[in-house]
Amino acid sequence: MSLESIPWLIIAVLIFCARMLDVGLGTMRIIFISRGFKYFAATVSFFEIFIWLLAITQIMKNLNNYVYYVAYAGGFATGTFLGMWIENKLAMGVAIIRIIFENTASSLIKRFKEEGYGLTAVQGQGLFNPVQIIFMIVKRNKIKDILEIVKETNPKAVYTIEDVRSVSPAILKSLQPIFKKPERGFLNYVRKGK
Repeated sequence: MSLESIPWLIIAVLIFCARMLDVGLGTMRIIFISRGFKYFAATVSFFEIFIWLLAITQIMKNLNNYVYYVAYAGGFATGTFLGMWIENKLAMGVAIIRIIFENTASSLIKRFKEEGYGLTAVQGQGLFNPVQIIFMIVKRNKIKDILEIVKETNPKAVYTIEDVRSVSPAILKSLQPIFKKPERGFLNYVRKGK
């Protein structure tokens, strides 16, 4: 069965789906490149261009059917949204959060420390009052939890979030979960081999 015998509507749907997939992959590839994930980007680019070639071949064979143009453009728009949605769900990478408080942020700093987050706090001067600025480098999948803590502690706090392309190995190690040391019990006193 050749493609010429397949009804034009099915071909239009296939073009739409192919374009949606390749643009979705392309959007993810660009995001991976901007975050320094070169191996992910290279792998995704292979599939992106392969699918694009399949879609463009059908367009070039059927230049007189404008429905295919609409399917191609619709797939492009949908693929852009799809790629961003998938990347957001994956939440790969690291971000820096800056939180600015008027006066002091001691209760927030205490809460972050209790939750096991690392931070740096500095004093500053706002337009009218002294401020305290908290800097945190966190995994992107933790941003929502951190913002909830900020909103609970001080809903008027100002914050900004930026993606970080690369961080030093010391920072990456500190982003691992922090566990509280267990209290010393009987088993901690038993020495191996005795």
